[in-house]
Amino acid sequence: MSNDLIKNADIQHIADQGAKIYGGIKDQYDPKERGKFLAIDIESRDVYLGETSAEALERALEQHPHKIFYVVKIGYDVAETVAHSFSKTRQ
Repeated sequence: MSNDLIKNADIQHIADQGAKIYGGIKDQYDPKERGKFLAIDIESRDVYLGETSAEALERALEQHPHKIFYVVKIGYDVAETVAHSFSKTRQ
């Protein structure tokens, strides 16, 4: 993932859309997955569950290596938009 991707991203749009998507699906995950994390691709609406935010992002990036994801901790009001890049090239 390049720094240009992050610089050109509309973080507010990702946050708004991610929160909207999560609002529509949170009942599928809370309370049984409370405390875990979801990484949400706002374009495809794909979601990736992980024990940690890093794990959720890693799963998401396996499918969409050049995207920025909305990340939320299940069962909590605190959400963050996360841009994650790997130092190693994925092939």
